[in-house]
Formats: sequence, C-alpha cells, structure tokens
Amino acid sequence: MKRIYFNEVVMRDGFQMEPEFVPTDTKVALTDALSQCGYAKIEVTSFTSAKAIPMLRDAEEVMGRIQRHSGVEYTVLVPNMRGAERALESRPDEFNLVMSMSETHNLANLRMTRENSFAALREVIQRFGAQVPINVSLSTCFGCPMEGGVPQQEVLEWASRFTDLGVRGLTICDTTGMAQPAQVAQMCEVLRQRFAGLQLTLHFHNTRGMGLANVLAAVQSGIDRFDGSLGGLGGCPYAPGASGNICSEDAIHMLDAMGFDTGMDLNRLLPIARDLPGVVGHSVPGQVAKSGRISDLHPALPSVTSLKKELS
Repeated sequence: MKRIYFNEVVMRDGFQMEPEFVPTDTKVALTDALSQCGYAKIEVTSFTSAKAIPMLRDAEEVMGRIQRHSGVEYTVLVPNMRGAERALESRPDEFNLVMSMSETHNLANLRMTRENSFAALREVIQRFGAQVPINVSLSTCFGCPMEGGVPQQEVLEWASRFTDLGVRGLTICDTTGMAQPAQVAQMCEVLRQRFAGLQLTLHFHNTRGMGLANVLAAVQSGIDRFDGSLGGLGGCPYAPGASGNICSEDAIHMLDAMGFDTGMDLNRLLPIARDLPGVVGHSVPGQVAKSGRISDLHPALPSVTSLKKELS
C-alpha cells in the first residue's frame, strides 16, 4: 500500500481557537511527545501578532525550547514580512504562508484583498525562499460560507501564481468544512496533473461530518499528504459555523485499518490524545481515543461467560 504522510496542526490551528491560554511548558512537552509519533511535519506555532492571536504569543519561546526529532519538519505559520523576519531566528524547517480563495474571507481573516495578500506573500517568498522551504496554504478552496461555491479554476489560477514563484508545496484547505467527496476527487485529479512536482497537502475540517470521507476520496485520487489536528481541535474565527479540523488519530486509524502505511505509531499517539481534554479543559471531538481501535477487544460479560459454560 502507498505511504501516506501526516502533518500535525493542533499546536497552531487547534490551540489558536482555545479560549484559555495553554501554558508554554505544556506546548513544549506536547510538541516533544508528538515528535515521537511518526509525523512528517508539526506546525508548531504562528508568528502572527500577539494581539491578533494571543494564544500563540509565546512563539519564539516554544520554538526555542522544543527538542527537534530527526525526520520531523517543524513548520511555522508566517503572515507577512514582519512575521517572517521574527520566525527566521527560530530556525523553522518551513514557512507556511496563507491566503484565501474567497475575497470576503480574505478580507475578514487578513484584512486585505487577495491581490494585496499575494503581493505581500510574494515579497516573503522572494526574500526568504532561498533560505527556508515555503508552503502556501490556500484557504476556502471548496467553498466560502459568505460567498458560496469557489470555482475550481480560481483555485488553480492562484496555485499557479504561487508555483511560478518557486514554492515547495501547496496545501489545499477546506477551511469551512464545505467540501464533499466527489468535489474533492475532481479537485485532486486536476491538482496532481498540473502540479505533479510539488508537495500537495489536503487540509479538511469536519464541520458537516464529511472530513474522513474527504480524506478517503483524496487518498483514492493519489494524494499522500494530509493535515490533521489532535482530538479534532480547531476551526476558523472568520468562518461562521466552522468547527474543528479532521481528527489526526481518527484519520490515521482509518487508513491504518485499510492497510495504508502512515508511518505513525498509534500506540504512542492515542495516550497523548486521551490526555488532550485535560490540557484544554473540555472534551474534544476525536472518537478513537475514546472508543479504542477496532482491533482492541474486550472481555465478555460474566453472564456471557457463564452461558458459554452451560452450553458447552
């Protein structure tokens, strides 16, 4: 079976939505624990203004204290030139840049038009692209709750503009959980044909319960890289109704059960996921950490054991 690579985004995409600050020590310990689980990448933090995202105001300290594990890339979200300059000192393995395919969502999220966003990100790529590999995450590729459907051609045109600048990878994001499997399959087929030389990552949310179905549609269309968030934490503050990302451990468990090689160690990951509600102070959407893997068996009830003896 084909190898599938997972990127963990709970540290950034998950925690940025939490109402209570997760202590720096906890973030460092969690990153170090996740580093032992087989992830291809961990998005550790964001070098966004602390006023905009106070939860991630400790970006420099977290990046400075984590223990880097061989084989794991530690990536950071960079919103603009100022953020990139701050981030560079923390020695990230990758810059992740973001803009939206929806003009309305981009204005809400980044407070600028798409053209202005592109110009700002182009400056970052041109200045730092030779020093740090760059990935660009394109938000709302499958729909916007304010505008409705986003034409596939629109996504492809913006993707091409970034590809022409020499980025290493593109992440196609279902920021608001509006994607459905047939749409995903069609998008992935075209992406693989047009951008075969890039790292292509899919980023799904489970807002309408189709997250894992969309992962499967993407895998069956040849995509081998996915973002996920431990416990299914996350969301988007600028997308009405958008709930958390797909749950990392649920997606990994599904693909492992189907025979795919995810490179992940669920024996290490599930205990970390089970501890997550204590970290954030509330229950989380993930299912496998609660119910166990499908291979986890349970003893029969005493009454059933007695009945078996009677019938034998």
